[in-house]
Amino acid sequence: MGVVAKHSSMVFYSDGSDHYSQRVRLVLSEKGVAVEIIDVDPGAVPEDIASLNPYNSLPTLVDRELVLYESQVIMEYLDERFPHPPLLPVYPVARAQSRLYVYRIQRDWCGYVDTILAGRSKDTVIDRSRKEFRESLLAIAPIFSEKPFFMSEEFTLVDCCVAPILWRLPLLGIELPPKQGKGIHDYMERVFDRESFRASLSEVESDIRD
Repeated sequence: MGVVAKHSSMVFYSDGSDHYSQRVRLVLSEKGVAVEIIDVDPGAVPEDIASLNPYNSLPTLVDRELVLYESQVIMEYLDERFPHPPLLPVYPVARAQSRLYVYRIQRDWCGYVDTILAGRSKDTVIDRSRKEFRESLLAIAPIFSEKPFFMSEEFTLVDCCVAPILWRLPLLGIELPPKQGKGIHDYMERVFDRESFRASLSEVESDIRD
């Protein structure tokens, strides 16, 4: 438990190139949480994390004696621990719908993203993932035009999952046509201009588009 003993404040172990880590950094930034962010090379995770997290995985959050790993669990904890501004709706039905959107993003998009970025699959598999992900985005592009944020008037945890993925489109080799993808382009402009989003970017992530 060396890490807990050495740090009195909240500590977040983050992979600066990983969209799962960025989604948590975005929540931390939205909430204005005082946190020590430690960039960790996923290929050389320190022993401290292994002693705290049985999966030796990133991201990992340490808040006093509490250790959390798995980005969605961390995000929901932070939203409850720091309730302002709220990033999940108050009412149970709307809250459940937001959680379902996060689940669908995980099921429908993250597999494509992770396959492409890992680069360990056959070229045909990566090309197919890129094509299918692009088609999936364009199929729902009109949804992005309906409200300022993803299916919501307010910025939510769903946006915290969507935005880091869209930020990586250049890395993924995906370009969306201006007309067909207009809803997504407008959404990206709104979200990427948020002060909290800019603050959530690591140096590596800033270089993707800047």
